[in-house]
Amino acid sequence: MIILHIDSNHPSLLKQLQAAGHHNIEGYTLSKMEILETGHLYEGIVIRSRFDIDRAFMEALPNLKFIARVGAGLESIDVDFAESRGISLFSAPEGNRNAVAEHALGMILSLFNKLNKADREVHKGFWHREANRGIELDGKTVGIIGYGNMGKAFAKKLRGFEVGVLCYDIKAGVGDENARQVGLEELQEKADVISLHTPWTPETNRMINSEYINGFKKPFWFINTARGKSVVTQDLVTALIQGRILGAGLDVLEYEKSSFESLFAEKEMPEALQELMFLENVLFTPHVAGWTLESHEKLAATIAGKILAKFGKGE
Repeated sequence: MIILHIDSNHPSLLKQLQAAGHHNIEGYTLSKMEILETGHLYEGIVIRSRFDIDRAFMEALPNLKFIARVGAGLESIDVDFAESRGISLFSAPEGNRNAVAEHALGMILSLFNKLNKADREVHKGFWHREANRGIELDGKTVGIIGYGNMGKAFAKKLRGFEVGVLCYDIKAGVGDENARQVGLEELQEKADVISLHTPWTPETNRMINSEYINGFKKPFWFINTARGKSVVTQDLVTALIQGRILGAGLDVLEYEKSSFESLFAEKEMPEALQELMFLENVLFTPHVAGWTLESHEKLAATIAGKILAKFGKGE
């Protein structure tokens, strides 16, 4: 098969596909229009997030048999149309779930112990011990929203702590030995920490808003390593200022471009984001929760394995 690689990935992906007899085309600098001009050549596409794969794009590739996204979600692909065409879709949440889980846990511990704040102060010559007194995770209840690959990996990391772990998911029967599945009402009643692990869908778009936040019975800490567009930034800012949210660890932001490669498309920073950046109890990272040296290779191996399991060796 002729496989077009739209984004660069770990070199092992190319090597495994080539060893199986497939032909790789490295189109990292090709524009969408340039790809469409030779669309009849490609039987497979490997992409991260450089651009969306919509119906028009797929219609211009009449021989397309699969699309593989080297990442956790498929929101940049018109899944319904792909499935109607019989195009196989592959993603790799297994490849970076451990990285995401460790990152989420690290954010909680950093926020609870004010590590980033204390570090900045000591660098400036300040030695404020009482102002940097932390709190412990033990004894708290952690609520996980979305209990798929990422949520389950995060719950597993929490086994070393004396915490209660609850999970909430639209699918029934996903709870396990690491987390007890509950309804939204119980989650909002008991959680001290909320960690978001949902894909982006029309149902999760702007899901974390004032109404959702105000449904919680007590103030809580909020972690988002999932998708930025699931959170209304202005409502998050308001909740942080009011103390309804005690602190937030954010690896993703509402204003990211769909490629995730830059923060936002506009020239001016949105007002809500400016407000968020002034808050000391907010920890930011640039969409790197699943972006480790190890996950880089694991993602490639996962995608290669899925492609070869379906299509086997090339001619």
